[in-house]
Amino acid sequence: MRRLRLPLVTPFRSAAGTEHDRDVLLVRLLADDTVGWGECVAPSAPHYTSEYVDGASEVIRRFLVPCLGSVRRAAAPVAGDVTADGVAAALAPVRGHRMAKAALETAVLDAELRLAGHSLASHLGAVRDRVPAGVALGIAPTLHDLVEDVARCLDQGYGRVKLKIEPGWDIDPVRAVRERFGDRVALQVDGNGAYALADAQHLARLDPFELVMIEQPLVDDDLQGHAALATRLRTPICLDESITSARAAATAIALGACTVVNVKAGRVGGYLEARRVHDVCAAAGVPVWCGGMLETGVGRAGNLALAAMANFTLVGDLSASARYYHRDLTAPFVLDGGFIAVPAGPGLGVEPRREVLDELTTAVQTVRV
Repeated sequence: MRRLRLPLVTPFRSAAGTEHDRDVLLVRLLADDTVGWGECVAPSAPHYTSEYVDGASEVIRRFLVPCLGSVRRAAAPVAGDVTADGVAAALAPVRGHRMAKAALETAVLDAELRLAGHSLASHLGAVRDRVPAGVALGIAPTLHDLVEDVARCLDQGYGRVKLKIEPGWDIDPVRAVRERFGDRVALQVDGNGAYALADAQHLARLDPFELVMIEQPLVDDDLQGHAALATRLRTPICLDESITSARAAATAIALGACTVVNVKAGRVGGYLEARRVHDVCAAAGVPVWCGGMLETGVGRAGNLALAAMANFTLVGDLSASARYYHRDLTAPFVLDGGFIAVPAGPGLGVEPRREVLDELTTAVQTVRV
């Protein structure tokens, strides 16, 4: 387990708080001559989610890795005695901690696919070799700053812009962007659970702006509230933090709490469960898109593979590396005509750069299975 600190190009503010840098936890799995990587997306503090990076590191070391040591499969072993399909069951005795579990499962999956010579994209069933790029913009200091940032993003080739909103910063920023750019930009907003059902009349003021969606307006455990809100808004409701598994997605859809789902592999416990969320939503006719957690190139590579699946029909939070980092851990992802290429190499298809790892690493722990 390797901890690194990556400064952000600019501070990123949402209703959950402001981030100035990423405290990154990478999991590196070494099995004989095969290496696999996984990135934990837990933030530094438990404000956006109950998980946080210190806790993730501790639970991986004390509980999750020992769980892997108990796995015995009848099939020929890959990556030691552990295969990716068995990781979730092996870690099930530990409740929650999906972001920590996702990092560990991804490292096993990466090693397994590298050994087999298969890409993560092909393993997940990707149907595209590139995906459209979208950008998420934090709460800006002023409306002028926001509009100028949107202008830069459009000039760079981003076709979809997501604005973080909160009470007091919602109607005016959306109006400012629409007045400046009109229909040139596909626009959506993200409340990060900052609103209540009592705000329905206020949120309905967003309807005339023809937004792609409003993401997670209410707290994550209020599915009934989201279902009620959906009857009062014309703008489609998307759930993010509420979707912690394929089962949670099926429940939310059945209740009418959303008509769009944001899929984050870290939030649901890994890319294999993310694929199941995709399948559940596809069967229900609900489109999905891939959300972001300010991932480095390691996590971004996995997200691109996920977003290349068939039912990811909406543009996700998949930005170029330079949007958030001066130097990424891997070779940077770049925009090409508004798209980003899906890695085609074995496993995640990327390798962390040794010189960047050495410079930015703050701590290393080694744990044996």
